[in-house]
Amino acid sequence: MWWGGVMIPVPQSPAAVQVFGQPITLGRVVSAVVILVVSIVLAVVLRRLISRYSLRQGESRRATWYTVSRIASYIVLAVGAVVAVSALGISMDKLAVVAGGLGVGLGFGLQMIFSNFISGLILLFDKSVKVGDFVELASGVTGEVRDIKIRATRIVTNDNIDILVPNSEFTTARVVNWTHREVSRRLRVPFGVAYGTDKEVVKGAALEAASELPFTLALEGPRRPQVWLVGFGDSSLNFELVVWLGAEATKRPAAVQAAYNWALHSALQRHDIEIPFPQRDLNLSQLFGLEGADARRALGLTEATDAGAQARRTPPPAKPETMNDAVDDVSGPASEYADQVADQDADRRD
Repeated sequence: MWWGGVMIPVPQSPAAVQVFGQPITLGRVVSAVVILVVSIVLAVVLRRLISRYSLRQGESRRATWYTVSRIASYIVLAVGAVVAVSALGISMDKLAVVAGGLGVGLGFGLQMIFSNFISGLILLFDKSVKVGDFVELASGVTGEVRDIKIRATRIVTNDNIDILVPNSEFTTARVVNWTHREVSRRLRVPFGVAYGTDKEVVKGAALEAASELPFTLALEGPRRPQVWLVGFGDSSLNFELVVWLGAEATKRPAAVQAAYNWALHSALQRHDIEIPFPQRDLNLSQLFGLEGADARRALGLTEATDAGAQARRTPPPAKPETMNDAVDDVSGPASEYADQVADQDADRRD
């Protein structure tokens, strides 16, 4: 600037960066960053408020409110991103070039990420797999669904192991949802008894074992426990104890199976029912020209045979029954601790 023949320097504003022909100043960048931060904070607060509200609505609506919280947070973030771009002074129609380049990127390096994101949205709306469901993957992994996020779904096994599964696996592979339609499930526990055992005694012992466990759904009605004779084995009559399980037992199959095995073994022992094992009999007609008792005496089997027969006639001393540990894992302190861990995990997630 010239004044009175003298050049006077005038402060200039910081040079702006040109993006799509629009000047981007430091002030606009700061405004856009502030808008993004506020959007993120609002999304987190909104998700927490919805999650807190869902806790008062009961477990039955848990998955629905989880979906609402996720979708609401995505909408807030999307709106915040659009407003931030507008604060930079960039027109939305100018982003068509960026969208085209992004489409090429999705076709190559970002394809799996985009596929997992879309699969996550499908899971949230379709509800074929939802938070709280107990699922079994094609790999054999079983566990409860705890989170459905942008890239992966988190499954927690009964051994408290977190497994992150890409969302696309739920939409492209076979998934068994044990609690999709209802939480009750039927369990078949196989066992065998020796030939010659009265079937009615076996049935009574098995039903007695089922009635002792707290997670048998009902003792009467259409879902009462049943005993099926399913086959004739080489050395045993093969039965199955068929029981319906409640909600908590459905999600702990290994412990429940072990609990019924323990109860069955105890009940069969109380009724003096023999549990067979594979065995073979060897019959010798002659040995070195000797027959019958002479042949057995030559092999030294007479005394051993008599001792074995005496041992079979003498019942073993009764032992006090110990606690069925598998029951504690399903409905005892161990189960309560697992529920507390799940609640704390939900709080951390919020």
